Amino acid sequence: MANKSKLAKQKQREKTVEKYAAKRAELKAAGDYYGLSQLPRDASPTRLHNRCEFTGRPRGYIRFFGVSRIVLREMAHKGELPGVKKASW
Repeated sequence: MANKSKLAKQKQREKTVEKYAAKRAELKAAGDYYGLSQLPRDASPTRLHNRCEFTGRPRGYIRFFGVSRIVLREMAHKGELPGVKKASW
């Protein structure tokens, strides 16, 4: 399980990306690369990484559900995911 600090850092990055999105688009359209370099590094959307909502696991992430493969399996076994049936796993 990821530390809570990893989840908090990811939330902070998402806020930073959202905050600077309009300014980044404006600078990029103008071709002002010096202005882009003056923005915080975490303002770039490429610094975001998908993480599981429950555990914070960065690998094995399933975008449709927003969780990792392990949590998806647990939720499917409990019947918490509508329309998902246990096949042979």
